[in-house]
Amino acid sequence: MADEISVLVVDDSALMRGLISRMIEATPGLTVAERALDGKFALDKIPRVKPDIIVLDLEMPRMDGIQFLRERKRLGIDIPVVVLSAIADKSAKITMEALALGACDFIHKPTGSIDNELNSIKDSLVSMLLGYGGKYRRSQGKQVLPVDYTKSQTVVAKNYPIPGYVPPPIPKPLFKEPTVLEKKIIPLRNPARTEIIAIGISTGGPDSLRLVFSQLDKDLTVPIVVVQHMPPGFTLEFARSLDRICPLEVKEAEEGDLIKSGRILIAQGNKHLEVDKRSLATTVHLSDAPQVSGHRPSADVLFESVAKTYGNRALGVIMTGMGRDGAQNLGLIYREGGITIGQDEASSIVYGMPRVAFELGHVMEQVPLDRMAARICALAKENR
Repeated sequence: MADEISVLVVDDSALMRGLISRMIEATPGLTVAERALDGKFALDKIPRVKPDIIVLDLEMPRMDGIQFLRERKRLGIDIPVVVLSAIADKSAKITMEALALGACDFIHKPTGSIDNELNSIKDSLVSMLLGYGGKYRRSQGKQVLPVDYTKSQTVVAKNYPIPGYVPPPIPKPLFKEPTVLEKKIIPLRNPARTEIIAIGISTGGPDSLRLVFSQLDKDLTVPIVVVQHMPPGFTLEFARSLDRICPLEVKEAEEGDLIKSGRILIAQGNKHLEVDKRSLATTVHLSDAPQVSGHRPSADVLFESVAKTYGNRALGVIMTGMGRDGAQNLGLIYREGGITIGQDEASSIVYGMPRVAFELGHVMEQVPLDRMAARICALAKENR
């Protein structure tokens, strides 16, 4: 189909090439352009197949993923790349190096029992391919099939040809659908001066946060807490990579960390992040509680905690991401009199989370990505 997003799959494992290819072919709007055994073969095939996006393994013979990304940069190839990464400390460091070299995002490879892990990676991969690939395709003046990024793409798959794969049941919503009156929230009080900034973000987040954090004012004193959907084992290196480009301190949140001026805390993978106000200080509490809105960490958990603790002294930010995590409880910050902003559709890789929040009436202002840092700083510095 002319409007389908074409994907080049690069991996030295025939099994992995087959699994990824079948996930792609099972999804409306995606098609496999070609497969390659390593980075060298991929570079040779790009001029011929002209893919809209590349799925790239990092560990390959002859030319590995890092070497490919360096060569891609040297040749001026701007086709987006999603990297496949194993779960290991070494792999996390290499993955962050790949992001620094221009890869837009990553997913982890299935390990152990592949059948049991397909459900967990398929939606992540598909949302990245549709989001990044679709944006690139539109930038080339081409058409893209419409996608509803507020829903699981697994549910709308064409078929399920992957051996052992069974589509997961559609989860019951954790929150009842808001009524018309519930959508029209009336704040309990006017906003006060901002004392905390809470950010919820998912698909498209690594690239977006790199841009936003690199542009923050060095004199911004309001602490920031972030939920970025990311597998465990990667958030430590992700925080370190952001710390290298941000004028403020960025670190992975640990139990009991102080919420303090000039510090940005990133939620650990597979841990909810809440703020805990004590007599002398406000600290971070990490939780193993069940997933909320399909995620742990969950932006809904973070926003609820921030709303209860800071009330109208909070700034809530919801950015690019698949699904609806954070959209409901961003409204709690709004109701308490805090300020809420959302990333706009044009600059979102996946306009899911911010779209739902906006349609619920929980977003006071939509902001493009290239203005997000400036807007956050301006709102945080207002003496209300």
